Parts: sequence; structure tokens; C-alpha cells
Amino acid sequence: MISRIDLRGTSGDPRDLLPRAETDVASALETVRPICDDVRDRGVDALMELAERFDGVRPDAIRVPREELDSALANLDHNVRAALHESIQRARAVHRDQRRPETKTRVTPGGTVTERWVPVGRVGLYAPGGRAAYPSSVVMNVVPAQEAGVGSLAVASPPQAEYGGLPHPTVLAACALLEVDEVYAVGGAQAVAMFAYGAGECARADMVTGPGNLWVAAAKRLLKGTVGIDAEAGPTEIAILADETANPGYVAADLISQAEHDSVAASVLVTHSPQLATEVEAELNRRVPETKHSERVTEALGGRQSGIVLVDSLVHGLTVVDAYAAEHLEVMTAEARSVAARVRNAGAIFVGDHSPVSLGDYCAGSNHVLPTGGSACHSSGLSVLTFLRGVHVVDYDRSALAEVAHHVVALADAEDLPAHGEAVNARLEHRGSGDDE
Repeated sequence: MISRIDLRGTSGDPRDLLPRAETDVASALETVRPICDDVRDRGVDALMELAERFDGVRPDAIRVPREELDSALANLDHNVRAALHESIQRARAVHRDQRRPETKTRVTPGGTVTERWVPVGRVGLYAPGGRAAYPSSVVMNVVPAQEAGVGSLAVASPPQAEYGGLPHPTVLAACALLEVDEVYAVGGAQAVAMFAYGAGECARADMVTGPGNLWVAAAKRLLKGTVGIDAEAGPTEIAILADETANPGYVAADLISQAEHDSVAASVLVTHSPQLATEVEAELNRRVPETKHSERVTEALGGRQSGIVLVDSLVHGLTVVDAYAAEHLEVMTAEARSVAARVRNAGAIFVGDHSPVSLGDYCAGSNHVLPTGGSACHSSGLSVLTFLRGVHVVDYDRSALAEVAHHVVALADAEDLPAHGEAVNARLEHRGSGDDE
């Protein structure tokens, strides 16, 4: 069901030897380009036709009426409402602490640089649809944007034929709980284009965030620069670093939980215990046929993106998981906290037996929009900082400028940009009525 990769006795960079989901965003660019161009040129008319083509339904309007949001919330299952409420509260607690204070640095007498953190003016947030509804993705996008102080935000999610061209009612209910009333029944690449160019009631956004399929990732790549993006999210992935103390049932259950997302989802176990590997294989053989989406899970676990990786030692395992740079990394070892502290590259780290990725997906308080495909070695997950821009405010008086002028001139001359130095000297040659004393 799941392959083994034996890295014992090897050294050097293991990245080319590790299982990885294959995504060819570049090849999808030419497919999404005419879609995005159509939205740019024809706006709402294009969105309606694309919904009919890709989602099998033509919405009455792209914007979801407020009464539909209220109705979805009123009809939401009590237990789901309570769970969403708890998820929102915990996410707010974590993301509120990510806010950045303004800092002023006195560089020299009369010269300061202040760093201000300014929120993005308007963001478009994408909540995927398709095989499943993702109200949790609404929470993970909206909460950090709100806590950052974004003044205008809108959510897009694919229209569903089952619900008369509206997004899934649980997605709408989550929007209502979060007091988001600008919601659009638009999915896929066309949603990214709508936010990038504007269409109908939907004004242009400064940034688009949120996970999605290959076509959403391709549209983000294509339109980056026209609109800001968070990341090109690829197939979800879990890596588990485990030793002989790990519970094989827990390990197997967590590998299955990520494989449940999609047939191209990646589930990887890294261990120096052949015995654990054998026990996990046995647990997978027992559990997979019993899970609801067993066919999808079987395909994901059997794909080249998943596997059990055997290593020489825990130290070797740490090297391997850092090279893999997983979206989600679980550490199930003796002294798991100290081992987790040694990990450098991961979107999020889950420590010990009682911190499964599923907790982070919904109610840990952490964000589940995370870097995939190895990009965790250079990128972070969605946070308040995603929606903030650091702006430096430079405030020097005449004497502070005079003190450093000769250094500015020297560097300007070294770069053969003498007018830069002249711009400084012009202020010092003659004292104007507005100059500082």
C-alpha cells in the first residue's frame, strides 16, 4: 500500500530521493490565461459562463445575498456552529498576538527611523470547494486579515449545483459568524481573476489569499504583480518523524488523515525503527479499508508522493525532515519537545502524541494555510503579517543630515550616481527659512 525508501547509509542532500507530489503549475498557465483574460475583458458575464462551464450551474448573481448568509447560519447544525465558534475564538487569540507594534529608532541626535505596520487595504479570500466544503479555510483566512486591521475583505467560494448556485451553506454560515457579508459564488482561476481585475460589485483587491487546486495556483502565478498573493498552494502533505516509542496506530491514523484530502496528497513517515515501519504498515492495512474515503486514501498512500523513509538515526531523520520541509510535521519521539525545537524547516510542527495535524486544521488556534512542496524552507504560513506592510518613516533634521552627508556622497560617487550626493549637498549649501535650527 505504501512504499519504503531506504536512506540508511546515505549522506549528502536527500531532497532528490524523497517522495514528493508532482505539480506542474507552469503547464497550467496556458489553460488559465484565457480564463483570466476573459474575466478581465467581460467581467460578470464571463464569470457566469465560466460557472456554468466548470461548476455545472449558473448562479442568479455572483454576489451572495445577505439573507442567504443569515439563512445559512440560522440553519447550521448546533454542534458545527459551536465548533466553528471555538475555532474562531482560538484563532483570534493566537493571531491577535501576532500584531506588530510601531517602533521608532533614534539613529542619531535629530535622526529617527520609525517602522509602521500598515494593513493591506482590500483582500480577496478564497475558500475552496469541490470534494468537500471548507468552512475552516474561511476562518483561517478571515481571522488574520481582521486582526491585521484590513478594512475591506471579500470571500469567494465555488457555486454548487446542489445549492442552487450558491457556495456550500456551511461556508456561508462561517462567513456570517465572522461578520463577512461580501461573499461571491465564484471558484477556481476565475475567482483569482475577479479579485485581481474587479468585476461587477467586486472591487479590485490588493491581495488574494487562500488554498486551492492547481488552477487556482496557476492563476496566482499568472496574476502575481497585478495582485499580491500569499503563496501557490500545492497538494497537502504530512511528514511524521517517529522513533520506536511512537504509537503505530496514531502514526497510521495521521497518515490516513492527510491522504483523505486528495489522491495526490502526500503522507510520509521518517523513522530509524524498521519495527515501527512494519507495525505502521500493518495498521494501514487494517485501517484504510475501514475509512470512508478508502479508495482516495489508497491512491494517495500508494502514489510516488508518499512513503516510509528509513534513516540511520534520529539525527539523520532530522536532516531528512529539514530537507523535506513539510507543510505539516509531526514529531512522535522520546523527548518530543526538545526534538521539535531542533527542526528548522516546516510550515507547522505538531509535538507529541496529542497534537495531531487534525487539531491544527480546526481548533489548535494555529493557521492551516501553510507552505507546501518544500517551500517551508523559505516561506511561512498565513498570519497577521501576511496582511501587514512594514513602512519606514525617515525623519532627519538639518544637523543630522549634515553629520552623515559625506558618507552619502562617498557612496553615491562609488556607484557613479553623483546626483544622489548633490541632492544632499543642495540642502546644506544654503539655509532656507524652513530648515531646522
